[in-house]
Amino acid sequence: MTEPNLDWHSINTVLLDMDGTLLDLHFDNYFWLTHLPLRYAQAQKLSLPEAHTTINQLITDQEGSLNWYCVDYWSETLGLDIGQLKEEVQHLIAFRPYVEHFLQTLQETHHRVVLVTNAHRKSLNLKLRITQLDRYFDALISSHDYGYPKEAQAFWHRLQEEEPFDPDSTLLIDDSLAVLASAREYGIKNLLSIVQPDSQKPERAISEYEAVNSFSSVKPTRKPNGF
Repeated sequence: MTEPNLDWHSINTVLLDMDGTLLDLHFDNYFWLTHLPLRYAQAQKLSLPEAHTTINQLITDQEGSLNWYCVDYWSETLGLDIGQLKEEVQHLIAFRPYVEHFLQTLQETHHRVVLVTNAHRKSLNLKLRITQLDRYFDALISSHDYGYPKEAQAFWHRLQEEEPFDPDSTLLIDDSLAVLASAREYGIKNLLSIVQPDSQKPERAISEYEAVNSFSSVKPTRKPNGF
């Protein structure tokens, strides 16, 4: 895949999603689609198909809302310790290709680098413990801190208040097309998506935004003034 057409000389702030962008979405998909239904079936004495049906309907009902991403909401709704269950499959947490090299390069070019994730703080903390991802960032923002998911305009307004950025000189990389659409509506100029968020699933055909599969094709450069 060709290198994305990004004018790094005009980019000051880089906003990065976590799941499906920096980290392989396989962990999350496996947890929600395989591991959780199994544990729920065991706890409720249901067949696995029954557990799948129940969980899928509950997830569908909350799609697009902050609850959809909330560990505490699902723990209460399902009567299970979601945080603990995620620990059981933590070995699946992994970086996507060339991510660490990309993040190291961003440090060298002195861009402001901010993690913006819909992940609940409990999920975020688990992944930080496994990956030490936080060492690459100037700030870590969870949408749960604001009470709005990234799909909502209110999230970007709150982010602007806490972490001021110029939309014209900001780059957002996110695997979610809904989030990218929200960011575009807010006015963020530079947007980049991910072709294959889950390494175990097929590549996606994305036409709305520039997209990359490997971060080897994303090559930040230092601004001319050395910033």
